[in-house]
Amino acid sequence: MTDLVAVTGTVHWIGAGLSTGSGLAALCEHTDGVRLWHRTVERAAETLDRLGLTGRAEPLAYTLDALTGRLAPGDVVVSMLPASEHAALLAACVTRRAHFACSSYVSDAMLEQVPAATGAGLVVLTEAGLDPGIDHLFAHSLVARARRAIGDDTAASYRLTSYCGGVPAVPDDFRYRFSWAPFGVLNALRSPARYVEDGIETVVGRPWEATREHLVDGETFEVYPNRDSVAFIEQYGLPRAWKPQTFVRGTLRLDGWLRAWGTVFERLRTDDDAGVAALAQELAAAHPTTDTDRDRVVLAVSLEVWVPGSGTQDGGEAGDQAGGVGNGTVWSGSYLLDLEGDEEESAMARCVSRPLALGVRHILDGSLPPGLSRAAGTAPRSEEWLRELSHQGLEFTLRVAG
Repeated sequence: MTDLVAVTGTVHWIGAGLSTGSGLAALCEHTDGVRLWHRTVERAAETLDRLGLTGRAEPLAYTLDALTGRLAPGDVVVSMLPASEHAALLAACVTRRAHFACSSYVSDAMLEQVPAATGAGLVVLTEAGLDPGIDHLFAHSLVARARRAIGDDTAASYRLTSYCGGVPAVPDDFRYRFSWAPFGVLNALRSPARYVEDGIETVVGRPWEATREHLVDGETFEVYPNRDSVAFIEQYGLPRAWKPQTFVRGTLRLDGWLRAWGTVFERLRTDDDAGVAALAQELAAAHPTTDTDRDRVVLAVSLEVWVPGSGTQDGGEAGDQAGGVGNGTVWSGSYLLDLEGDEEESAMARCVSRPLALGVRHILDGSLPPGLSRAAGTAPRSEEWLRELSHQGLEFTLRVAG
């Protein structure tokens, strides 16, 4: 195995936008080598002041060339930039032998660089935010618990759902507040989704057309599939002897969202890229987030497993009965994170920046191996991360039956 490049303790946090929060402060407690890069020094300094970190991190004006010139072997680069910019950042890290971390999904352009990063002894930490990120931790934990209860070789069927959303703490007529770039929100809705429903692999070109009601802790939400869920069946370690009746990772919205966004969907059906970009600007102007608005993050992950002859037919409706545990369900478990923002920090910033900062701390302590890691990546490490996040005050609940 390639030796890990020894870390220097210097962390380059790139971006001071909506998702940069208390995780940055946690890193400043762990190392005194934090540098915050943004488009301007002034904006970076304002963010440090807002977080109470003035004098504890260095504000810098970001360009890729400026960053590259400051990178040393063993530094860690944390990207909070749009996903389209990660590949160029990772390339700079490989060239300068610096480790890399982000909260976004792994793009094909990034995957192409992973072998070179691995061979150079570099950690490439991805999908280490909220969704993707904490949702992975919850899923790994539930799957491991179910495997211990049922056994890998037992023929079984299962239903796994993972839904996450940032919504207004106080519902508005639009049923939404933008907690990240509006263009990114709209583009996600234009991307086809692949998932398993009724035991059949399904693809929907317009994800919102698959919206349905979903009950979370007695509250009704609307949910729809997002991206490629099927690829995560193997990643989560589900046994081959178990057959999915439902497997979907998706987005959660307030009840009434589908109706409120009707005119938006009409534009998404007909507009080209330029039109969608213009729509994003229109929506941002029409539905601004003010300093008095409070956001809410809801992440609900559940797994139900049953065996043939246990009382359900082809999976039946075990997960739809009261309490989430139906007649014949052998094992069921669920995680729920439901957090509101406050005047100090948005819920989204807390839920994205804290797990990402925790992953960076594991890079700094040398416990992550060279190569690609998606969040914690394994059940034991996921449990470790969940314990640490809980100790940091990120509250969530676990329910298990069977």
